[in-house]
Amino acid sequence: MADEPGPREGGRRRTRLYALTDGRTAAAHAALTMDTTVMAVAVADGHGGLPSEWQAILAMCSPPGGLAVAEIAARMHIRLTPMTLLLGELADRGLIEHRSPLEGAETTNVHLLMRIRDNLARI
Repeated sequence: MADEPGPREGGRRRTRLYALTDGRTAAAHAALTMDTTVMAVAVADGHGGLPSEWQAILAMCSPPGGLAVAEIAARMHIRLTPMTLLLGELADRGLIEHRSPLEGAETTNVHLLMRIRDNLARI
């Protein structure tokens, strides 16, 4: 039928966001922001039983580097809020580690924030 959505790139249909998040609107325990760095935790038994989206996230965030939440969302073509929910679920299951990029940094220093703003404007 003409009304049915066709397959996405590569012949795969995209999973509906509410199915990926089980209808949740907030992560249970993990509080992730768009600049939080995420890194997969090495698991000996693999990730074969996980949903394909979770497997893709874990493959992207393999140690030692990790990626920011916003970058993962962009690469997966998923909006930021559902992505934070998915990553929160992975964190709650112990499959990823996350850390704030400003952990231990002084975030109230106005001069530092202005330098960051100026450097971003140059990009």
